[in-house]
Amino acid sequence: MKRRSATLVAAPWLFTVGFFLLWEIACRAFKVSSFVLPPPSLIFAAMGQFAGPLTYHSLHTLWMTLAGFGLAILFGLLLGIALGASRLVQVGTYPLLIGFNAIPKVAVVPILVIWFGVGWLPPVLTAFLISFFPIVVNVATGIATIEPETEDVLRALGASKWDIVRKVGIPRSMPYFFGSLKVAITLAYVGSVIGEYNASNVGVGNLMARASADFNVPLLFAALMALAILGVVIYLLTVWVERRMTGWAQRSNFAAA
Repeated sequence: MKRRSATLVAAPWLFTVGFFLLWEIACRAFKVSSFVLPPPSLIFAAMGQFAGPLTYHSLHTLWMTLAGFGLAILFGLLLGIALGASRLVQVGTYPLLIGFNAIPKVAVVPILVIWFGVGWLPPVLTAFLISFFPIVVNVATGIATIEPETEDVLRALGASKWDIVRKVGIPRSMPYFFGSLKVAITLAYVGSVIGEYNASNVGVGNLMARASADFNVPLLFAALMALAILGVVIYLLTVWVERRMTGWAQRSNFAAA
């Protein structure tokens, strides 16, 4: 058991190192131009060279992402509970939600710029809009799929509709909720970077726009690497909170891993 646990801990590091080694070897073996695809060694060198700007812009993107993600959690939970608890609300609002989610969020950014100008608000709202839908759908699904037999028993015991939602539906939807958070946080990063690329003077998105204009491909990949690192950290933090809050829902060691 200990050996298996050590293997599981080491596996992500081994696969990551192996991936970068293969990348480096392929770039050198096939003599790929660094303008097309820089090798990892050049990307890491660019990360060291531009460590100051990367740190500054990455922290800004992190705050924009977390702000939009926080709004998505708040409104996603509230609307998801409403949709899951009421069939009328679900049927009435789902066409609007699906239609809005079908709109490419990059097309919404110019409208946000017209409304709020260039600054921190468009990236936050873009991160919110792009990460909102998965949370709503998963929370609503978790509440709406309570077993009919459970509802019948609780109603026979005198429980109201709100009692069933509050004491059974919401706890039951938590695994769905945290599953959606792991998807939504990556989407929130996409949204904030899109917003910064088009409507901000700071952030990794803005840094990438300037690097692209200067044809600085290593810096472009360094910015992508910084985003990947931040995304993995926030994802792992979400997984840790999920295991603390919904450990009861993990029925096997495989699921917990």
